[in-house]
Amino acid sequence: MPNAFHNISTNNKKKLLSLLESKVEYFTKNESILNNYTNENIVGIIEEGLIQVVKISNNGNTNIIQELSTNEVFTTDVNTFFSNTDIIALEDSKIIIIDYDYIIENLDNNKDYFNQFIKNLFVIMNEKILEKNERIQILTKKTIRNKFLEYLNLQSRSKGSRNIYLPYSYKDLADYLAVDRSALAREISSLRQEGFIETKGRKITILFDNKQK
Repeated sequence: MPNAFHNISTNNKKKLLSLLESKVEYFTKNESILNNYTNENIVGIIEEGLIQVVKISNNGNTNIIQELSTNEVFTTDVNTFFSNTDIIALEDSKIIIIDYDYIIENLDNNKDYFNQFIKNLFVIMNEKILEKNERIQILTKKTIRNKFLEYLNLQSRSKGSRNIYLPYSYKDLADYLAVDRSALAREISSLRQEGFIETKGRKITILFDNKQK
């Protein structure tokens, strides 16, 4: 994921954060970040740590929308974001919080570091749109097997490798794919026995083209 402070010097980063009246917040493991920003539009930039954006269904099941780590960015929109959605710190995290309104107020700013920051945000936004499109592509598959294989194929193309390292646990992968964990485990076991994949911990190796399987 592109860095929000790409091509911005350390000194100019300090000026930028001062201009935008940003603040640094610390969150402990399993703490809800949204609890502190229930009625605010914010941009969060992760300085240190790991967070998860999750959607909670009416029956209490949790589906992972995305998982973000150091240098990555998340946003909230009070009009659409907060319904059954939460942002959780998966480990102790340090996050830069910027009020969205301060960014808008400075759009006519002619400072190079601010303009670079806006360019970086557009790059990040485009990247997130691509990620959401990939998620939709996965969720439109009808079976657990096809959802899982589509996920592997997308990861393989993105990394240019048949070796995929899962960024999270198999339980979280099941949440991401919106499938039952036990059923996913059975499909992975079947694919391994049928010779489609090899697994070692969170490393999955695609043995041959499984796109049409």
